Amino acid sequence: MRALRFQPLAILGTTLLAVFVAFAIFAPWIAPADPAAIHLHARLLSPSPAHWFGTDELGRDILSRVIYGTRISLLVATSVVSIALFLGLILGSIAGYYGGWLDAFLNVFLMNTFMALPGILIAIALVAFLGPGLFNLVLALSITGWVGYARLVRAQVLAAREREFVEAARAMGATDLRIMTRHILPNIIQPVMVQAAIGMAGTILAEATLSFLGLGVPPPMPSWGVMLNDARAHLFDAPHMVIFPAIAIMLAVLSFNFIGDSLRDQLDPRTRIAVGVGANY
Repeated sequence: MRALRFQPLAILGTTLLAVFVAFAIFAPWIAPADPAAIHLHARLLSPSPAHWFGTDELGRDILSRVIYGTRISLLVATSVVSIALFLGLILGSIAGYYGGWLDAFLNVFLMNTFMALPGILIAIALVAFLGPGLFNLVLALSITGWVGYARLVRAQVLAAREREFVEAARAMGATDLRIMTRHILPNIIQPVMVQAAIGMAGTILAEATLSFLGLGVPPPMPSWGVMLNDARAHLFDAPHMVIFPAIAIMLAVLSFNFIGDSLRDQLDPRTRIAVGVGANY
């Protein structure tokens, strides 16, 4: 806790994330109105005490849509990172531990094939082929997101498999599965956690991008990207339709980036020692 005093951005990121999680869980009780309720007589209203963030072109309350949009962003980010991390851990561990032709196939052929094209383009192509929807969005982003985790895990396993404790476990007759799960993975999980935290931020941006292009969640489900797409025609006469969803995306991305930087500093022994020395003073 004393070290956290020297990392105000970590406290800020954790606080922002806690607020977004609270919005996602308690949205029905926090949101002042139904996010899908249409009131044409109250369309394009500026922010006021009745509507803190104003209303959109259909008279829907923007504050309520921003709050409910938190559910979509966090659900997609958590699902995509969980699936991509799971695939990356398995394939990266296999490639790094066994090496040989298996490593050549997974690393040189499979991973490089996915990295040859930008991930967002592959996701756009997959969603365009499968059709818009929450499940297809998660599937497309997961398929394109596992490569980064696999490359990181492979590099860490390559270095860890030659360590003395791994040789000792192998000499005692431990199976490959036990060596991997009980000895190697616990010692390489730190950089993977940092990568996962930063990956959450990237996934939120990717979801907003696909939703902005009409390839994300279908209406009337509130999404920050969909809200930005709806606001294009009213950029000058109703700028509040752009400002508040954009601020929500920015704060969500910043919160995960701050947490990722904090995890990197805490899990790096050199940085942790420097922070500990500073805390003692």
